[in-house]
Amino acid sequence: MIRASAGLGLAEFRKAARALLERGVKPAEVLWQSEAGQQALFGSTGPTAPTRSAQLRIPSAYVRQAENAAYHRDESRLDVMYRVAYRLTHGEPALLELTTDPDVLRLRQLSQDVSRDLHKMHAFVRFRKTSTAEGEHYVAWYRPDHPLLELAAPFFRERFNNMRWSILTPDGSCTWDLANLRFFAGAPRSAAPTQDELEELFLDYYRAIFNPARLNLRAMQTEMPTKHWATLPETRVLTELVRSAPERVREMLTHEPSAASAYLPEQRTLPMLREAALECRACELHLAATRTVFGEGPPQASILLIGEQPGDEEDLAGKPFIGPAGRVLDRALLEAGIERRGVYVTNAVKHFKFESKSERRLHKRPRPGEIRACRAWLDAEVAAVRPRVIVCLGSTAAQGFSGSRFNLMRYRGRSFSSPRVSAWLATWHPSLILRVGDASSTQRFGELVADLRFALELAGTGS
Repeated sequence: MIRASAGLGLAEFRKAARALLERGVKPAEVLWQSEAGQQALFGSTGPTAPTRSAQLRIPSAYVRQAENAAYHRDESRLDVMYRVAYRLTHGEPALLELTTDPDVLRLRQLSQDVSRDLHKMHAFVRFRKTSTAEGEHYVAWYRPDHPLLELAAPFFRERFNNMRWSILTPDGSCTWDLANLRFFAGAPRSAAPTQDELEELFLDYYRAIFNPARLNLRAMQTEMPTKHWATLPETRVLTELVRSAPERVREMLTHEPSAASAYLPEQRTLPMLREAALECRACELHLAATRTVFGEGPPQASILLIGEQPGDEEDLAGKPFIGPAGRVLDRALLEAGIERRGVYVTNAVKHFKFESKSERRLHKRPRPGEIRACRAWLDAEVAAVRPRVIVCLGSTAAQGFSGSRFNLMRYRGRSFSSPRVSAWLATWHPSLILRVGDASSTQRFGELVADLRFALELAGTGS
């Protein structure tokens, strides 16, 4: 048994793992142990540039996941990273394409855990002003789930490049002195100030930007864990903002701008949109999803189908409606006299939202805010395809398209006009047919087929 050790970061792991890989040492023959120390990663986005061996070719997809996983608190990260690296370099170069492989799944989970924690750190670090001999110095204390300070520090250096600051965490601390980023030992919360003269100004700003229409208490408790509340000044005013939210919502405009608008390309052809959507970060759904699932179909299809969101199989393959619900849709289109390849198929939301139960990923309905955030992509697809008829599959799709509280039970199968399309209607989502009992399933499927035939009539084509 060979003992190997590595500190935090991919560069540390790389130094220890490369010699083992080149000698062909099997994962079962290595006992990995973590050691203190923070180093940069050896991937394309890490603080240090990568070097590559001619004998060992590591895919960039592995590097991207390992860059995060290398900062996970779980010491088993080193075993997982080495097993995957060994398999990639010793006979399994396409390993990462086996999305159900236990090692691949575990590496992805480690990476996603750190990615979510990094996102929270970027969002929840709060600096408070202090005075030193050199002038103003801003200090923040934060407790991340993983020791990822070195991974997070470049973000703050770029954002607050023109001020001196320090971030203290239990695992380690860092300081930016306007020229150098330095790392040192961790510190308790008592080492940081609890408030400053700018606190009230910040609270006024927070009240101004608080969006009552997006208030979701359950999500707030999940995304803003109570362990961070003591260091977040905005928690002092949350009670009053939550209490006044319903009245403020009534005063707001009906439609909000879509956050995804910032990611739209200048040229909005379908290929350009599909490529740009890969980089969308308008909401947090991209953090856990495997792939962006953009629409597919003829660029000038007369019928455009809108679903709710990708499912598990769609998320893994990056294609819409290829899972169980997609197979029901294919059967319904066939009975309605419509060729699947002749319609454009997309979703109101482009990333799979789910909750994990044991080994399974279960569909979870996207929130209205997530649908609104993604609406710019749907609007751009509709504008690019310019269909004659749009069919919304399910109430979520209808709300994503129409921007209203559409009542599917009341308005299913009825045709409406819109500035974006001459006719649109809503019908059952194919997944509903899979969930209901046999008798109801037959009835719902017949209604879905009838609604699709109606859409074909409205389109005025026999496609």
